[in-house]
Amino acid sequence: MDIRDRDILILGGWGLVGTAILHKLSSYKPKKVVILSLQEHEAKEACDMMSKTYPDISFVPEWGNIFVRHAMKDLSRGELLNNALYRQQLMADTMEAFNDDMLEESFLSQVIKRHKPHIVIDSINTSTALAYQDVYNGYYQMKQTLQSDNCNACRADIEKMLTTLYIPQIIRHIQILHASMVENETGIYMKIGTTGTGGMGLNIPYTHSEEQPSRVLLSKTSLAGAHTMLLFLMGRTPGGPICKEIKPAAAIAWKGIDYGEVRKHGQPIRIYDCTSENAEQLSDSFLFKGHDKWDDLNDTLKSVYIDTGENGIFSYGEFDTITSAGQMEFVTPEEIAENVILEILGDSTGHDIINALDNSIMGPTYRAGYMRHQALEQMDKLKEENNSDSVAFEILGPPRLSKLLYEAHILNKVCGDLKCISTRGPEQLSEIVEKYLEENQETRSQAISIGIPILMKDGKSLIRGPQVKIPAPMGRDSIEINDKNINEWANAGWIDLRPENMEIWQARIDQILAWIESLPKDDTSSRYHHGLQYWDTKHPLKIGKVAAWIFMNEDKGTRFKG
Repeated sequence: MDIRDRDILILGGWGLVGTAILHKLSSYKPKKVVILSLQEHEAKEACDMMSKTYPDISFVPEWGNIFVRHAMKDLSRGELLNNALYRQQLMADTMEAFNDDMLEESFLSQVIKRHKPHIVIDSINTSTALAYQDVYNGYYQMKQTLQSDNCNACRADIEKMLTTLYIPQIIRHIQILHASMVENETGIYMKIGTTGTGGMGLNIPYTHSEEQPSRVLLSKTSLAGAHTMLLFLMGRTPGGPICKEIKPAAAIAWKGIDYGEVRKHGQPIRIYDCTSENAEQLSDSFLFKGHDKWDDLNDTLKSVYIDTGENGIFSYGEFDTITSAGQMEFVTPEEIAENVILEILGDSTGHDIINALDNSIMGPTYRAGYMRHQALEQMDKLKEENNSDSVAFEILGPPRLSKLLYEAHILNKVCGDLKCISTRGPEQLSEIVEKYLEENQETRSQAISIGIPILMKDGKSLIRGPQVKIPAPMGRDSIEINDKNINEWANAGWIDLRPENMEIWQARIDQILAWIESLPKDDTSSRYHHGLQYWDTKHPLKIGKVAAWIFMNEDKGTRFKG
């Protein structure tokens, strides 16, 4: 994609890599660049710096936490977790089913909607941001609370624990990100990811006081892998942006070198002293709070340091160690930025992880396609020999597939072919299929035995077994019945015998027949996947073909990459 005169959103634009990308990007003269950072001063500082250097480009600041609602974007993690209302909202936004309210209230979604960027460049270290919420520390806190009698504290700790679960958070983030970009027609999404270990293996010696290898560090790597696979799926979803990821496998450095105050998590490190006379005597137990016999020197740590951006500032010795050959070594942010820009422009750098996955995965094969008809023919033969229909088992899922297969099967039994379904009125068709199910115990019992109930013609009677797949219990004993719920449940996993569903089926069949009719009769080329021979309207309806057509055309579930 051309960058000139485009609107671009950079997530994490104040950071080490984000800043390098901004400089590279600006030479291509975009129209507007939105710089989003966690803190207000960071976003404004980046915009001021870039505006002075590139006055012809509009730089717009945005700030806040992209993983929460707009109303909570400026609150710290502690403020969110220590307020019961915020905590419960955070928990619901992560764990409940994705809905429009979550999308509309999301800070990230609002930013994308407000600016409608053609390109989104994400240089936020998402895996670090989520993994360093530290589910393990939360576990130890909850473990202590569970051993006490404080019920309120126990409930609060359980809620906090649920908000630190990594996978639900990254899934919800991707859902919001993808839906927002599709809605606002973003063309390219470029992620700067991580390996979590700077390219090192399970033997990585760098930890945060935990065991080696660090569970927290491995959580970061696990999340980085999950994140990449979700982006891989996002890139294989029709209608969405082109999706790319650059994944540095080394330390990234540097932003600056200086002498001054050393800060950790934004806070200065205070200087203390303890003489040998005040040394703590080691005895039976080690007290974490200590003996309080040290002196506060009313000063902060000052030294020579190198600023490595999001990874913090390192001493000479630390930087010398971590960048040594055989350790993490390092890559410069400018090199990353160069690859990012080239990938956006359409060049192939060889460093796009999503493209690498596309090219290295083992997809459908000629052999499998060649042998598919043999499997289907053998199953057809056994169906005939055993007088078995083999409709659905509700093992593949979703329940909607089983529902569609059974409805198609029943229509096939009472009509025989595609054209016949459209020749009867919806009321008449509804009566016929209901009569068929009342008289055919085998079809009826098999459907309800796998959890697919049957909604009768009147829309009020339900034939069911001991288990139903839809609605899902989700810890509930019951759920309110109303027209809206009935319609949703019937669509998702009930065999629906109502006339209005027969109308839906007739519209489907008419659409398929119209498609078949539109095909050039003399076209014998390879142009059409599903041509005249595929449908073969003179023979009985193939229920799998119809279900696949519904998934592709109604549910927009088409595979469009090999």
